[in-house]
Amino acid sequence: MTGGPRGKYVLFDVDGTLIDALSNQRRVWGTWAERYGLDADEVYQVALRTRPMETFAQVAADRDPRECLATLHELEDEDVRSGVYAAFDGASDLLHGLSPGSWALVTSNYEHRVRGRFLRTALPVPGVIVDAAAVEEGKPSPVPYLRAAEALGAEPGDCLVIEDAPSGVRSGLRAGMTVWGVNAAVAVEGVHRHFASLREAVPHILAFASSEASWTAPSPS
Repeated sequence: MTGGPRGKYVLFDVDGTLIDALSNQRRVWGTWAERYGLDADEVYQVALRTRPMETFAQVAADRDPRECLATLHELEDEDVRSGVYAAFDGASDLLHGLSPGSWALVTSNYEHRVRGRFLRTALPVPGVIVDAAAVEEGKPSPVPYLRAAEALGAEPGDCLVIEDAPSGVRSGLRAGMTVWGVNAAVAVEGVHRHFASLREAVPHILAFASSEASWTAPSPS
């Protein structure tokens, strides 16, 4: 796969970074909670902080976690088919502006759902998608971002990670990559640059990818 100019690469998180799926996630978890007779708001607050299996252990310890996960997956797949999705402002311009082979998606979701959401929002799909099934260790482990870099033929130091969440930021930093945060009023701890919105970050990301900007990532504190 051919890399971008001068070996610059951009690795994107998906939910919360390129796709605005917050209301979808809340709706899915709300429906899941109703099926188990649980308080939807309480379940969602736990789900925001933990991975699904950890969420089940906290809110439905008396239930079979495999059954809980199967129900969640069923609801998430249905949401991809029938839910309303929106890409963040600037996402389409950004992804269409990047050279093929110079960018990838790194998500804690599953590839078929990402493809479904990108189809619904008319976003281009890259050749490399590292999803939850591709790695044994998810974010905040560095493994997902390192796997994406390897698939692109990139060195970690040539990669820019775009993230919105603390676990993803830690993952990128631990992989030895430059990490910029987007779509948050307050910067996530450790990011090298922060943008309140993806739209604000677009010209800077494109400049990095085309080597129009010289950027050396300082060591995270």
